[in-house]
Amino acid sequence: MRRAVCPGSFDPVTNGHVDVITRAAALYDELVVAVLVNPGKAGLFPVEERMELLREAVTELPNVTVDSFSGLLVDYCRDRDIPVIVKGLRAVSDFEYELQMAQMNRELAGIETLFVPTAPQVGHLSSSLVKQIATFGGDVSRLVPKAVHDRLAEHARRSGR
Repeated sequence: MRRAVCPGSFDPVTNGHVDVITRAAALYDELVVAVLVNPGKAGLFPVEERMELLREAVTELPNVTVDSFSGLLVDYCRDRDIPVIVKGLRAVSDFEYELQMAQMNRELAGIETLFVPTAPQVGHLSSSLVKQIATFGGDVSRLVPKAVHDRLAEHARRSGR
């Protein structure tokens, strides 16, 4: 069975993330989408809510599961016998950082990394930009799955925007 993990913070999940996840799911028998738990960084959405939003976004992909992890990704992979990490790339700047991480992950644990370039129509998306636009009342409905859009709107209402 071919298994891979697609890690990230997914705060929030965007249509760019869904693009990479969907394409990776077509290549592997099982794809785990793993949300990074970073106790030193407060996200817009708590980890459990991010996982819930991801599950809603990938509900049509039967071979995709959603999980969370903290610590080193290679330890998560080793503990679950996952030999491949899938990472989406938007630009050359992503590649420079991700290549270094891929080389280190291979050195530490022999885990390979597959880079998936985002589709051109979603290559400009980032969670940070989506959050910023939504915070100021901008329309992000074309940038994120519907459930994420609804939660962002709810969050903006609660914060008085």
